[in-house]
Amino acid sequence: MKVQFKGFTLIEVMIAVVIIGILASIAYPSYIDYITKSGRSEGVAAVMKVANLQEQYYLDNRAYTTKMTELGFASSPFITEHGYYSVASDSSGNITATVVMGSSQERDESCKTISVSAAGEQTPKECWK
Repeated sequence: MKVQFKGFTLIEVMIAVVIIGILASIAYPSYIDYITKSGRSEGVAAVMKVANLQEQYYLDNRAYTTKMTELGFASSPFITEHGYYSVASDSSGNITATVVMGSSQERDESCKTISVSAAGEQTPKECWK
């Protein structure tokens, strides 16, 4: 009578773990980059929303406001929906979104500050793609 053993050997388990580790080491950085870029879009959208509201305010009052509460936001500067950016404006109509300390967007080195001038100049360029 022959005895058959069922199961995995230690070497088979180790090979499976190594393969999973290699796949994870490739996928994780891509995932983090994707999450960072998606968070960046929140800052760009907030800047554009404030820019539109500032233009309407300028048409009504012949001046830009530095108080976000006058544009309909709860606080000045206001924090975006997911808490990634703090958005403020100056009296010349320049709008800036700055990464909130402690948020996951801190790892976005190139777009810690996203801004648009009253003339429509968007900086930094790579954040607006």
